[in-house]
Amino acid sequence: MVSQDALRLRRPKDWKLGAGAMEYTGSQYIGEFVDGRMEGDAEYILPTETKYVGEMKDGMFHGQGTLYFPNGSRFDAVWEKGLVVKGTYTFSDGLQYNTENWHYCDSYDRRFYTEICYGLKPAGISQLTNMDPPRKIPPGCYDCGDGFYNPNTRIVKDYKYRFLRNADDDEHEWIVRTCRKGLDETTGPEPQS
Repeated sequence: MVSQDALRLRRPKDWKLGAGAMEYTGSQYIGEFVDGRMEGDAEYILPTETKYVGEMKDGMFHGQGTLYFPNGSRFDAVWEKGLVVKGTYTFSDGLQYNTENWHYCDSYDRRFYTEICYGLKPAGISQLTNMDPPRKIPPGCYDCGDGFYNPNTRIVKDYKYRFLRNADDDEHEWIVRTCRKGLDETTGPEPQS
């Protein structure tokens, strides 16, 4: 739970601190209410454990606010009536996404952020992902960045194997084309019997 001090509440006479679960969405709201609407400084926790901390107005993200994702990344933004006006995405390792001059893992420089920060591995030792050692991917599944994707069920589950989403045709095609796959067959020489 978030204390009133942590929320930096500005007009204590104008609000009531409330908390509760949203019956239909599975979300949780901790913060101010004005005329029965979520408004003011608040914390809004989605069923996926993504958490918004910031200002609300008329039940929507409005003003300064940050989305904290379960994988450790965050999105700091200015919101207007639930829509982003401007914002900055920071990956869990500290790398900030730059919309203007994004050269991370492109044709110019193929290094991962950890390689940029800590140097390259010796020749012959490959780094397959930014995480070293990389996650073990279940056989036949793909690591799509926020979880594992099973192409047979078309379901993405987070790294703790909890449901995230169903993949549509475009996402399925992108994941199969670009993401790292867990081995579903033996590679190398055949074992001798």
